[in-house]
Amino acid sequence: MKVEISHPDKVYFNERGETKGDLARYYEAVEGPLLARLGGRPLLLERYPEGASGKSWFQKRVPKNTPSWVRTTVVSTPNGTKSDALVAADLDHVLWAVNLGCIGFHVWPFHADTPEFADELRIDLDPSPGVGFPQVREAALRTRELLAELGIEVRVKTTGSRGLHLYVDLEPRWDSYQVRAAAVALARELERRYPESITAQWWKEERGARVFVDFNQNAPHKTVFGAWCVRPRAGAQVSTPIAWEELDGVEPAELTIATVPARVAAQGDPWAGGAPQSLEPLLEMSRRDLESGLMDAPWPPVYPKMPNEPPRVAPSRAKKAQG
Repeated sequence: MKVEISHPDKVYFNERGETKGDLARYYEAVEGPLLARLGGRPLLLERYPEGASGKSWFQKRVPKNTPSWVRTTVVSTPNGTKSDALVAADLDHVLWAVNLGCIGFHVWPFHADTPEFADELRIDLDPSPGVGFPQVREAALRTRELLAELGIEVRVKTTGSRGLHLYVDLEPRWDSYQVRAAAVALARELERRYPESITAQWWKEERGARVFVDFNQNAPHKTVFGAWCVRPRAGAQVSTPIAWEELDGVEPAELTIATVPARVAAQGDPWAGGAPQSLEPLLEMSRRDLESGLMDAPWPPVYPKMPNEPPRVAPSRAKKAQG
């Protein structure tokens, strides 16, 4: 089924003048690697019907007038609200969303057919104010080294913005609570090893000029900006999977809908191949942390209070309240 793109000449990205039609052609050009990562997963739509510089909103539910051929699945919010989300069943589903003005896609960490298993560990390396990309790159390499010690292979992609995302493909055995616990343990171990440059501190006032390992990107029902997806920025930057050998020289701002298709045509998919892996080494690290007396890390405010979670109050406010 071919999706017709309405108003294909509408400018969506002001820096070079790429249009809605150019956006659709970009996704067609990277169909193989795109669907290798997004295929079969629920999507949160980031809609910009007037282009990247216009008004926008996030849309979890598909519209009521969605065509019957469009595949959806039921997803939940942290408070239990359910909605019908688009599934990236094939390229036509992606283009149907593009025609609605969707530029980028935020992706659930499970397949619609197996929502009980989170099969990706997503490591979001988030630069605090004052942190440049070289520090983020260094944090990525140190994360890779630590995971290699545990026998875990990890992949890297640009975010289309200032950070990096690292992904571990998992065997379908663990839920999002377990994957988040593993992410917390990883963040804490990185901070123990590199306290001057990497932090696991949830409260911004405690991070300093360090790279924050955002473990809560693995919380249940949390989505992450998708691989090969275009950011709603004037330059149409792409969240691009790269080979580790490219990391030293990569310039994320130069990976755009104007350059990425040629990369894929020449180099293929740097994330192709590999086998799903075990989360057990990180879960064992998590168990050791808890047995030593550490509490769970704080959860985002939209989530219910969790067992063994510390008080959800910024340390400075807690200190002020005490005296």
